[in-house]
Amino acid sequence: MTEFEYKLELAKQAVTKGKLSRRDFTKFALAGGLTLTVADGLFMKAARAQAKQGGHFRAGLGHGNTTDTFDPATYAHGLNFGWGRSLVGATLTRTDQKNNVVPYLAESFEPSDGAKKWVFKLRKGVTFHNGKTLTSDDVVGTINYHMGPDSKSAGKAYLGGVASVKADGPDTVVFELKGADADFPYAFAQYQFPILAITDGKPDVTGNGAGPYILDGFEPGVKVHFKRNPNAFAPGNFDEVTQLVILDAAARTNAYLSGEVDYIDKVDLKTIDMLKSAPDTAIYDVSGMQHYTAPMLTDTAPFDKPEVRQALKWAINRQELVDKVLFGYGKPGNDSPLAPSMKFATSPEPVHTYDPEKAKSILAKAGLSGLKVDISAADAAFAGSVDAALLMAEHAKAAGIEINVVREPNDGYWDNVWIKKPWCHCYWGGRPTADTMLTVSLSEGAAWNDTRWKNARFNELLPQARGETDDAKRAALYAEMQQLVHDDGGQMVLMFANYVGAMTTKLGHGDFNSDNDFDGGYMYDRWWFV
Repeated sequence: MTEFEYKLELAKQAVTKGKLSRRDFTKFALAGGLTLTVADGLFMKAARAQAKQGGHFRAGLGHGNTTDTFDPATYAHGLNFGWGRSLVGATLTRTDQKNNVVPYLAESFEPSDGAKKWVFKLRKGVTFHNGKTLTSDDVVGTINYHMGPDSKSAGKAYLGGVASVKADGPDTVVFELKGADADFPYAFAQYQFPILAITDGKPDVTGNGAGPYILDGFEPGVKVHFKRNPNAFAPGNFDEVTQLVILDAAARTNAYLSGEVDYIDKVDLKTIDMLKSAPDTAIYDVSGMQHYTAPMLTDTAPFDKPEVRQALKWAINRQELVDKVLFGYGKPGNDSPLAPSMKFATSPEPVHTYDPEKAKSILAKAGLSGLKVDISAADAAFAGSVDAALLMAEHAKAAGIEINVVREPNDGYWDNVWIKKPWCHCYWGGRPTADTMLTVSLSEGAAWNDTRWKNARFNELLPQARGETDDAKRAALYAEMQQLVHDDGGQMVLMFANYVGAMTTKLGHGDFNSDNDFDGGYMYDRWWFV
């Protein structure tokens, strides 16, 4: 190491500790022969290495409805990721940047009886925003709220294996399961499971959580404002956070370029070059578990016929969707919802490539030639949804299939279209394990089984795989389940899409989570202004 390189390392450490200004660092770097671009890059990297408190973080998001509430049993889209995970809510566990489950409100979790019993120890001294102390009764009440017979919570699907949940003193919660579940702690990292304050047996669903921020203003479908929780057991870095609901992609881009927000999600990939050239801008591009689907209701004509589902899977050119809708920021799907990077993911055979003649043949043999179907699309489903639907209609013509594209309003899409209309578009943010993804989206009776698919063999295999501790045997079970979904299911997985957004370079951060967008929903308490 040269003398200059040694001094450069010392200078970077001084920047990280806040002891050297940008101006002085740049003067030193230029004197050592570095270019201004390189000097700026080194300074920003060093500055981001140390989290700092302060500032007002404003996020412009392509999610939100006028019907939104802070009841986690209603959480269903990206605006809610932060509500449950890193704004007002705090969960028992979290996932880290390597997709491992780690304690959060829980101090520890331990299995016994072959993973049929799990004991969670809670952190002591945690309080809710109203000053109430967290106890095991709050955890038990929260879980029972989601498990209740009248519950419509999407989280209920994760709890189907729970036989009982009981408090064992103020800081211990014991779960007895119906069968072994090696991944059980992952369930409580989901954003539907912030622990609620329970008073007189009733859960507080007003946004009074144990998270790092306090709700400070809520206009459903417009914006939400939060301020730092001074009593948080794990404080956030920002003084304030505002989420702005901006469903139109062009409007989100304009909001970012005008300085109205510091971050936007779901960028219009057709205009991403404009964002790349904007001053002080970084592109948030994370390859993860997000996938865009076209779910068909398998209990509704004509999608109740397996031949219709099979023909449509061959009638769509998914590579062209990746090229023209994602502009290369993703990969074609093959009708398994497990991302290629996930443990136990397979690529079932035959791969559903574009083969209109095969689609035409399947329909002809079933006496279904001249198929006409509607598909509902809106950018609320995913950016480019309408364009994708129009491309799908063009693809299907070669198979003798007529697809009528119904352009739906963005507002209310998740209430009025998804799981209501026979065929529509949807996005899935992904889940950290094979079991959670397959359970929440495909198991019989799950609130988010958006194809209403019922397959006896699949539902028999799911608990077997969940409790199997031998990875080779478990892999075989998951492979069979993915093949069943591929062959018979109504969930057409069009493409795996990168999470793509834009953010000011004034934001600092560490490595990103890939199990969901927005750094896994944790950007609000993990990021900071440099």
